[in-house]
Amino acid sequence: MLRAGLRRSLPALLVLAMAPAGLGGVALAQAPKTLVIAIGADQTGLDPQTVENNESGFVMATIYDSIVNYKPGTSLVGPGLAEKWEISPDGRVYTFHLRHGVSFHDGTPMNARTVAEDVDRAINPQNPCYVLGRKGVDTYDDFTYGSVKDGSVVKMDVVSNDTLRFTLPKPNAPFLSSVAMVWQGIVSPAATKQYNCDAGQHPVGTGPFKFVEAVRNDHITVDANTAYWGGRPKVDRIVFQIVPESATRMLKLERNEVQILADVPPSDYARVTGNAALRLYKQPGLTILGVAMSNDLGPFKDRRVRQAMNYAVDKDAINKGLYGGATTASQGMPPVLWGYNTSVAPYPYDAAKAKALLAEAGFPNGFSTEMMVYANPRGYNPIGGAKLGEAVQGYLAKAGVNIKISQYEWGAYLDKLRHTPWEGFAIIGWSGDNGDPDNFLGDLFEWDTAAGRPRTNNRARHHNPEFDRLIVQGRQVSDQGRRGQIYEQANKILHDDAPWIFINHTNQVRAARTTVKGFQLNPLQMFFNMEQVSLQ
Repeated sequence: MLRAGLRRSLPALLVLAMAPAGLGGVALAQAPKTLVIAIGADQTGLDPQTVENNESGFVMATIYDSIVNYKPGTSLVGPGLAEKWEISPDGRVYTFHLRHGVSFHDGTPMNARTVAEDVDRAINPQNPCYVLGRKGVDTYDDFTYGSVKDGSVVKMDVVSNDTLRFTLPKPNAPFLSSVAMVWQGIVSPAATKQYNCDAGQHPVGTGPFKFVEAVRNDHITVDANTAYWGGRPKVDRIVFQIVPESATRMLKLERNEVQILADVPPSDYARVTGNAALRLYKQPGLTILGVAMSNDLGPFKDRRVRQAMNYAVDKDAINKGLYGGATTASQGMPPVLWGYNTSVAPYPYDAAKAKALLAEAGFPNGFSTEMMVYANPRGYNPIGGAKLGEAVQGYLAKAGVNIKISQYEWGAYLDKLRHTPWEGFAIIGWSGDNGDPDNFLGDLFEWDTAAGRPRTNNRARHHNPEFDRLIVQGRQVSDQGRRGQIYEQANKILHDDAPWIFINHTNQVRAARTTVKGFQLNPLQMFFNMEQVSLQ
C-alpha cells in the first residue's frame, strides 16, 4: 500500500491557502479542496469483483463506473459506460453501446474489447484471473453473470469497438440492475495483469476519482479525474478517514475535521439537527438487520428453536430504545420494496411461547451457545453489533439460553462469518445493492443447488427447497406484478423458517457540514455521483 504523507501535506496546503499575495499582486495557488468522509471501518479490497462490504463499496463508487449506472439518488438504471442499450423481446439478449473517447485512469482506452476483458474474469474458467476460481474472495459475479456449474452463465460477444452483447441462457429479470451495482464496476484489464490478478489495493477505473493511496486502518485517498466523461469533479480530493468510534466521528464533524459522516447513530440525531452548521440527511433505508442462527448446526437445526428465539426477544423495545423507532422486521426484505408481504406480522414478544417451543424441541432447560459480534457501525446497524448483541443476550437469558459473546474486528468478522462453519448466533444485516427483491431474498437466504452450498451471503445456511424454487422462478418472470406475488410467497416461508431473529429495517441517515453542497443520499447507500458535490 502506498504511504504518502497525507497528514504532513495538509498543514502545508493550509499555509498556502492563507498566504498573502506575492510580488506584483499575484496570489499563490489556491489550496486543493479536500472533502473528508468518516467511515466506521476500513475497506477490505477495492476490486469490485472480489469484495462485498459497504466500506469497500463506499470508496469504489468514486473510482469505477459500471456498464450502466444508477440515476442520481435512485436505484433506477441509467447510462454509465454505455450510453444506450437494447433488450430483446424475450428478455435474453442485452446489447450495450459504449461511449467514445473514455479512458481508464491508467490511460488504457475504454472500449468493448477492454470492458469484455474485465468481464471475462467473471464468466470464463480458462481466464487466469477467473474470480470464481480464487479462494477467499466474496463475489457477485455468479449472481450477475450466471454460473458455469449450473449452465446459467451468459455468452459475451464483442460486436464492434463500441458494442458489447450479452446473451442469457434464460431470462433473468434483475440482470440490468445487477450490472449497475458497484460490485460490477469495470476495472482496467491492464491493471489486473500488472498486479497478477489482484488489483484490490491498486484500483484503476474510469470513474470521477482516481486512487492515490490506502493506509491500513487510517484513510483512503482519491483525487479528481479531471477528464471524467461526466464532468470534472467539484472537489479536488476525497479522503475516506477510518474512525471506528461514533463519539469521535461526531466530534470530528463538529470541528470540521470531517465534512460527511457515513453512519450516524440515533442518539446523535438531535445533536446534528440542533447544530446550525450541520445537516441531517434521512430517508427510508433498503436495509435489514437481524441475528443469524446456524440453521444446520446445534439446536438451531430445529425450526421450533429458531422460532422460539424470535418470540424470546422484544424487538419493539430494542428498536425504540436503541434505534430511534426503526421498523420491526418480519421477513427477508424491507417494506419499501415491492414483493413485501403485508400480511406477515413480526413475531410478538412472548417469553412463555418461547419457553414452550424450546421444551417441545427437547430443550426444557434451554442451552448454551456463542454469539459473534463486531463493534463498528453499519448502514443497516448504526449502533454497531456489540450493543445489539448485548441486548439480545439479555432477553435470551430469560428463556434459558446462555450466550458467550465474542467480538471481532470487521475484516476478521466477515472472514469468520463467511468462511468458517460457525455455530450459534451472529449479528447480520444487509443494505440493498440494486433495488430488486431478489437482492435480499436470493442473496441472504438462497441455497446454491448447483454448488451444493449456501450463497456467499446466506450466512445462516438457510436451506428450504420450496423457497429456493420460488427465488429461481422469480428471476425468470419479467412481469413485476407476478414477480411480486412470488416474493410474497417466499417471504411467508422465510418468516416461518425463522433463519434469523428478525430485528428491524433502519432509515438511511448521514450527516454533513452545511458547507457541503450537491450531496444526496442514494437508496443503495453508496457514494455515487460525488463529482457533483462541492465545498463552500
